[in-house]
Amino acid sequence: MTAPRDWDKELAEIDKLMSNQPAALPAPAGSKAQPARPAAPVPPPAATGKAAWSTWLRVLLGVLAGAALTQWPYARQCGLGVILYLGAVGVVTLAGLWGAVAAWRKRMGLAHAIALLVMLWGLVLAAAVVLPRTGYARQTASWLCS
Repeated sequence: MTAPRDWDKELAEIDKLMSNQPAALPAPAGSKAQPARPAAPVPPPAATGKAAWSTWLRVLLGVLAGAALTQWPYARQCGLGVILYLGAVGVVTLAGLWGAVAAWRKRMGLAHAIALLVMLWGLVLAAAVVLPRTGYARQTASWLCS
């Protein structure tokens, strides 16, 4: 067990160290002394010009791909059709993620929200295909065609 601390001795050492510090400059007469506060971090400004256009292009690419996926022209009930459809859904989800990351880095709030909605749309489309095949939904479907 350790010996109890002698607080008076430790505080005396601290007082000695503080007395060796240079004295602060007095405040000018007539001014109120305010304690110095550290400057708050300033976020970088939102992107403009080419950076903003490229971010919006990424987000709109995801929106168009998500909208086009509702018009999928091929059979997607089973087999290779469902695998290709899930691949396309994965591309839409990744496009939403790509746009969301780009918008987040460039501080573009509306573009970020739209990209997150595209990503959510991709996840909803994937759930509509996967859940019936895993036995979670009321209607069941199979991965392979019989």
